[in-house]
Amino acid sequence: MTKFSDEQLKQVQELIARYPEGKHKSALIPLLHMAQDHFGGWLSAETMDYVASLLQLEPIEVYEVATFYSMFNLQPVGKHVFEVCQTGPCMLNGSDRIIEHIKKRLGIGVGETTADGLFTLKTVECLGACGYAPMMQYGITYREHLTEEKVDAIINECRTKN
Repeated sequence: MTKFSDEQLKQVQELIARYPEGKHKSALIPLLHMAQDHFGGWLSAETMDYVASLLQLEPIEVYEVATFYSMFNLQPVGKHVFEVCQTGPCMLNGSDRIIEHIKKRLGIGVGETTADGLFTLKTVECLGACGYAPMMQYGITYREHLTEEKVDAIINECRTKN
């Protein structure tokens, strides 16, 4: 069963307390991040239902938020998640070629994870770094001005971390 520890529940209460009374729903996004971090890097329906119960929300209110934002994973992901921007400026600067290169190099499609569980490829909408296109987010880091060579170096860097 999905459940936070007592220490984590204390953190949940601290998150909720940041917002004015009656505005507890404002804690939803930080709570979803916390849940994703603590329950395997993704949000199952059970996890989202649990978050809904903590905030006294209807589950659909949580699903609506979790499905809207690309930062939430709704299925298991690899240890390294590559989120490649696919909006106008990045596409004009070659993100479509970067996406194709990653697909070929890792043998997966968009939304898939390698058989060894190391890599997941996602395409996302604007990450707000248009001047550095093409770019992707990897963890909390932006990787900018991507080329096939830079992508290969990132993949090799990830493989050596394991």
